[in-house]
Amino acid sequence: MDVFALFSARIGNAMQVLFPQAGADLLARIVVEPPRDPAHGDLSTNAAMVVAKPLGMNPREVANTLVEHFRHDADVTSVEVAGPGFINFRLAAPIWHQVLRSIAELGDDYGRSTLGQGEAVNIEYVSANPTGPMHVGHTRGAVFGDTLASLMAYSGYEVTREYYINDTGGQTITLGRSALLRYREALGETIEIPSGFYPGDYLIPVGQALAAEHGRSLLDMPEHEAALIAREKALAAMMDLIRADLAQLNIHHDVFFSERTLHGAGGDIELTLAWLREMGMIYEGRLEAPKGKTPDEWEDREQTLFRATDYGDDVDRPLIKSDGSYTYFAADIAYHRNKFLRGFKHMINVLGADHSGYVKRLQAATKAVSLNAADMDVRICQLVRLLKNGEPFKMSKRSGDLVTLADVVEEVGADATRFMLLYRRNDAAMDFDFAVVKEQTKDNPVFYVQYAHARTHSIFKTAARDLPALDVSRSALAAADIERIATPAELDLVRVLAAWPRTVAAAAVAHEPHRIAFYVHELAAAFHGFWAKGKDDPQLRFVNFDDPMLTLARLALVDAVRQVILNALAILGVSAPEELS
Repeated sequence: MDVFALFSARIGNAMQVLFPQAGADLLARIVVEPPRDPAHGDLSTNAAMVVAKPLGMNPREVANTLVEHFRHDADVTSVEVAGPGFINFRLAAPIWHQVLRSIAELGDDYGRSTLGQGEAVNIEYVSANPTGPMHVGHTRGAVFGDTLASLMAYSGYEVTREYYINDTGGQTITLGRSALLRYREALGETIEIPSGFYPGDYLIPVGQALAAEHGRSLLDMPEHEAALIAREKALAAMMDLIRADLAQLNIHHDVFFSERTLHGAGGDIELTLAWLREMGMIYEGRLEAPKGKTPDEWEDREQTLFRATDYGDDVDRPLIKSDGSYTYFAADIAYHRNKFLRGFKHMINVLGADHSGYVKRLQAATKAVSLNAADMDVRICQLVRLLKNGEPFKMSKRSGDLVTLADVVEEVGADATRFMLLYRRNDAAMDFDFAVVKEQTKDNPVFYVQYAHARTHSIFKTAARDLPALDVSRSALAAADIERIATPAELDLVRVLAAWPRTVAAAAVAHEPHRIAFYVHELAAAFHGFWAKGKDDPQLRFVNFDDPMLTLARLALVDAVRQVILNALAILGVSAPEELS
């Protein structure tokens, strides 16, 4: 049961009856949400303000008409006009009791919806160059993308998790040459790794595998041929390493798309450029030098350009370099046309902070290749600063200059890594303090939430110990006298539970999984707060020796808290332990 959706429908129906001249498009702009100040009520709507001006009426006049209508609703205890025309509602206790029954009935599906109506959405995330293990910068995007995928699947979308393998270009040649050095090292040579090569120890096993497979035969080949063989071995090994790193955070992709498949005769790039020419979307022309570039740094030449400005970009984009090879953007256009031809009209790309300049060009490419039938959202994950006790933290590294995903997970665990990387908006830089994440205190958000879940189980154990004759089975909880949940403190807790379906829907629409982390932390705080009140006031304790039926009703409330925390943590990919050591 979604209280907000329920009253949104009721208010919409009332507006149709009271103001039939208001069209469906106008009524669709009506919002029902919590008031900014909880003291003002349970729900607030802008309905009167939405329709007043188009109907030539005063907003408060419209609001008063709607207020009179809802004075007769048995589920509303009070309704009043506020400010320029907002309407605030206070709901009767039976509504909150229905919320508890809904949670008990739906279980894991409480908050799940058909919002996406089964529409296909492609979420591309991580897509790190396969030149080494995942580092902490990749980790944030990996967790964000994976959680967004879970959130949207929970909200009724058909989600495909995709990884774009950058397995062509200069960096892969450098990878092959770096692996070839490790091959020579495996054969007993003393090597020196030049600047610009990949120095990490993770290439040592690749060199050893090359030595075992080829013996000394690669030494007899021209270096560029041997480097190509080493590149293929290294790329395969790096993708295995990346998959293993991601698996430590329970991240698994449905599709690994090779950039290399776009190239070559008859490949997607060639086909896409031919299609763009046919559609008049590319032309031969010149570009002005970017700001700050001197004539020596900029090649003024006629070249093949994509009409990106026709689709919202700042400048038209080159597609072919002076040496005849394709630009990276040419591959990007072909890749996103490939996605569209695979049936994806909704695409989300998760990129790192150093790719913020790519947003408009990717959106322009998607509009062009889909003839405006597809949409593209680019989510940028900002940098992560590693701290310990508030000070910059230098971890021991096994991979050259990088702190790896494996380093972080080894230090704090998968649950803490995932939760903490989600406990801030993706577009805001964040501090990751290892000391805080490892504390078992309320200052550690992931511990605070997991402790709330463990506490729900502890309360049931207490009930079994103190009231052994009380049946607390699922069927007994479902039959509990929920109407006994009536104190303001209890109903406040139910109000937080009632916000879950709306939170999920809003997070899915906005592509903001951090809202789930924020919500479950708020729920944990509300639950811990109610538990603390019971320490001071015996009448608010969950287990009441003198009133087993009240105890059963409150255990149903506890079980509802347990269920919603479990649902939220499942979306976040974080475990829900029944007890903490």
